[in-house]
Amino acid sequence: MDKIRIIGGTPLKGTITIGGAKNAALALMPACLLTDETLTLCNLPHLVDITTMAHLLGQHGVAMSMNGAADNGGHTGRVLELTAGEITNTTAPYDLVRRMRASVLVLGPLLARCGRARVSLPGGCAIGTRPVDLHLKALEALGARIDLREGYIAAEVTGRLRGGQIIFPQVTVGGTENALMAAALAEGETVIVNAAREPEVSDLANCLVAMGADIAGIGTGTLRIRGVDRLHGAVYSVLPDRIETATYALAAAITRGNLELVGTRADLLESVIKLLTEAGARVTTTERGLRVDAETDAIVGVDIMTEPYPGFPTDMQAQWMALMATAAGASMITETIFENRFMHVPELARMGARVNVHGASAIVRGVPRLSGAPVMATDLRASVSLILAGLAAEGETVVNRVYHLDRGYERVEAKLAACGAVIERVKDTSPAE
Repeated sequence: MDKIRIIGGTPLKGTITIGGAKNAALALMPACLLTDETLTLCNLPHLVDITTMAHLLGQHGVAMSMNGAADNGGHTGRVLELTAGEITNTTAPYDLVRRMRASVLVLGPLLARCGRARVSLPGGCAIGTRPVDLHLKALEALGARIDLREGYIAAEVTGRLRGGQIIFPQVTVGGTENALMAAALAEGETVIVNAAREPEVSDLANCLVAMGADIAGIGTGTLRIRGVDRLHGAVYSVLPDRIETATYALAAAITRGNLELVGTRADLLESVIKLLTEAGARVTTTERGLRVDAETDAIVGVDIMTEPYPGFPTDMQAQWMALMATAAGASMITETIFENRFMHVPELARMGARVNVHGASAIVRGVPRLSGAPVMATDLRASVSLILAGLAAEGETVVNRVYHLDRGYERVEAKLAACGAVIERVKDTSPAE
């Protein structure tokens, strides 16, 4: 198993290219199941989760081909053609779905196109239960019959799904995406109330429109979908990854460095930019993306609360905590989305961070300098928060269990090393227990 070894203390300076959004791509890829024509996705990131989704779609009968890539050694802008000419299997098996909870996004498209689907209950990071009951209630509102048995979701409908009103009691990104894809081929009009407004949801809606769907209200909390008889193929480019962008923005801040983030957009992370500016960094737009400059001003503590978009993203909470551990003064971090998302706190404490957790909130009191230590990643975002802490720490930090990292960050050690970080990936040669 790989580890990441870091010698901290070097301010990052240079340019980092931002890839396509993982969370957008994981919803866009299952959209290919809605048509027998080819869906071509550009700017696709090269990540473990993307590979897992490709394997899942392949066993449903989707033919795939990588059709070239953009510059930078093929590491940005990958182009993938997906053709679901004939769906040969409507079961998404446990051994694939357990690896990644986004796999449940095949449920809506399979049900809409084939009238049936059998999907294993999903797995993923251990950061809370994240139940799929809202997905299932949404599909039931469209006429689906759903049964849970033997660890699988068994869904079917006689004829076509029928338009209806879906009122989500709480914001659910995956639930909105599943309902959106199912409604695109349903008979009549569907109204989704309290729909997630995340850019990744809008990206899916825009892609479906490019495939012939009739969707109004994109980017708002109310989506209206007039179902169509069939969708066609399209060529669509995945939007930039706002979480990768924000992570590297915080990497500049925590090392008191200066980075230009290329190929991204400021409008995707306005809440993060606002708070990062309050903390003391200078964030400006450039012709190619964003620049984050923290070379001269001190970073100070700023409180945050995670919220659905356009609020502060839960996927940035761990990284923000690492930054606040190095800030002057104290800050309060409140997590409102997932109940188990402070598992990185003990590892940051090993590096000298002063963090006290009280229920859903954590008080962080900044220290002059973190110290390197061996630490262990518990989930995707926690793993990168430990890397950020290691970049700022004095001495050597070794982050273990970095397989989480490869699910959401492409070539992270290479991107950071190119900007001056002393960082490398090493093989774990210790004997198995």
